[in-house]
This record gives sequence, C-alpha cells and structure tokens, in this order.
Amino acid sequence: MTSLARVPCTIVTGFLGAGKTTLIRHMLENAGGRRLAVIVNEFGDVGIDGEILKGCGIESCTEDTIVELANGCLCCTVADDFVPALDQILARSPRVDHILIETSGLALPKPLVQAFQWPAIKGRVTVDGVVAVVDGPALAEGRVAPDLAALDAQRADDASLDHDDPVEEVFKDQIACADLVILSKSDLLDAAGFAIAEKAVAGALPRAVKLVRATGGKVDPAVLLGLGVGAEDQIDGRRTHHDDEEDHDHDEFESIVLELPEISDPAALARRVVAAAETPDVLRVKGFASVSGKPMRLLVQGVGPRVSHHFDRPWGTGEERRGALVVIGLKGFDRAAVEHAILG
Repeated sequence: MTSLARVPCTIVTGFLGAGKTTLIRHMLENAGGRRLAVIVNEFGDVGIDGEILKGCGIESCTEDTIVELANGCLCCTVADDFVPALDQILARSPRVDHILIETSGLALPKPLVQAFQWPAIKGRVTVDGVVAVVDGPALAEGRVAPDLAALDAQRADDASLDHDDPVEEVFKDQIACADLVILSKSDLLDAAGFAIAEKAVAGALPRAVKLVRATGGKVDPAVLLGLGVGAEDQIDGRRTHHDDEEDHDHDEFESIVLELPEISDPAALARRVVAAAETPDVLRVKGFASVSGKPMRLLVQGVGPRVSHHFDRPWGTGEERRGALVVIGLKGFDRAAVEHAILG
C-alpha cells in the first residue's frame, strides 16, 4: 500500500473550552461531499462532546460516524483505545475520506502523533496536520483559561515550586505541535486584544505557523483539511515540556457529573453555571438540560464567566430526557460549592 492510499487524519487539540467541538461540528456540516469520521476523546464520565456532534442533524453523520473514547487521555491510552477505534473506522464501507480526532482538553498531542509511526498504523493512516484551537478572549486577558490568576499567585507564593504551572505546560505543548492555530471567539476581541492573543500564541510557537481567526467555529474546511504535513515524520523534532519524561499523568485535574432535574428557566440555569464556574480552580462546565414544555434539548457550555446555551436538537422518540452537567477543574476544587451553586 503506498502512502497515497493512507487515510489522512487531522488532530484537533486545544485547552478546555477553546472551541474544538464547535469547530469539528462546523466541518461536519460543511463536508462538501467528503466522508468524514470523528474520534472524540473526553475527560469525564458523560460523553458530552460526542453527543454535541451526534446532534448536528446531518443526514450523513450517522451513529457510527463518531467513535467516543471516554475516561482517558489519548496520549496515555493509544494502544488500548485509539488503535481499536481506528480499526473500527477503517473497516467501514465505503471508505472514509478523512478522520478528525478531537483530543481532550488535557491531552498532549505529541505522543498521539508519534503513535502514527507504529508499523500497525503507519501504513494505513497519516497525520494530515495538527490543529490547535486557542481561546482568544482568555489569551487577551493574559490567561490560557479563565481561572489561572489564583494559580499564578499560589505559585509565586510557594518557593518550593520550581516547575511551570501544569495547565500552562499543557497549553504550550499543544501549541508546540501545531501546524495551524485557530484563534476562537474572535468576535469578542478588539484590535488590542487580538494583538495580545497573537503575541501569546507566537511566544509558544517554535516555528512559523499560520494563525486563523474564527467565530462560532466557522472556518472553511479547505483551510483545515488537506494540509498534507505528514506530522508523524516531523513530530520528534517538535520539542515540548514532557519530552524528557518517561510518562505523565493528569492527576492535577478531576471531574464530577451532576444530574439535572427538568428545568423551566434556561437563563436561571445559566446564572447558576456562572456561579459554579467562579468557584476557585473550576475550569469548565458543559452538558445538557431538559426544559419543561420544550421538545428540544438545551445545550449548556461554560468557560469561566462566559456561559452559552441554546437548543441543539429535538429529543428522540423514546429517549430519556436526562439532564447532566460535567464540571472539570483542578484536583481538590470545592465539589460541594459547585453542587450547591448548580443544584441549590
């Protein structure tokens, strides 16, 4: 089998809440006849991102188009999870044209790209490119996530710490592996904010990489697909913070799942999510809710004080109208405070 016969894969990486799922959903909605498949890796017990994609309403986007890998990080569980997922997708007929891989917000892309060097994988797929999605407004405010000010202060006060904040390391490692950077939520940036965000990205890039602005994940798939980088052949030369470590873990992070009873006021729920997101060390809140008297499912996504909600799709016939929120934060965040803020 020649390299031309290999199925191209685009790895979409980025920190929690940066907009990876929104970007991928836009690509699915504007595939232009391409047969796309998606591998979604999540941190937490509920497959929220996979459900968002499955709710895209695209006729060609069937249940077997999206493969979900939950409760793990692709960079740590490549052999156990990723290879079988590839086998499942590559066995489809007709053959897929392109595979999109959404990593969790905590994943390091380099080990995943290196897995494409394995003999069992190399002859069948190639890394068309690594796309890093970054949160424009957060970067403009000098952070990679909304809650890092407290972490920076804690690190400055602790003379025993001689390492970078782990969240910042994840961000820099994701950028270091990128072939293209998407600056999301650009509509929330003025010229000064964009300049600050652009400088932050440039400071994490060891080489020239194009930066593309995006609002609502709306980037022409022609810009993202067909880069033809073959990143697996170059990845060993892309230096990251974790290159000299034999292994790594994500013990700095944890998540909880809160079951939501049916609600009557989406705006009130959004206010409760904002309150929960203001809890120290909470990074991300996302999930679904059932609204009384409404046939549609309510999608809720929160990053710091920015919370959005909209009805994404109708509840299916016979589908349980189940509401749930996943809360992701640094290890030791106040779970009781979060639960009280959301559930009362």
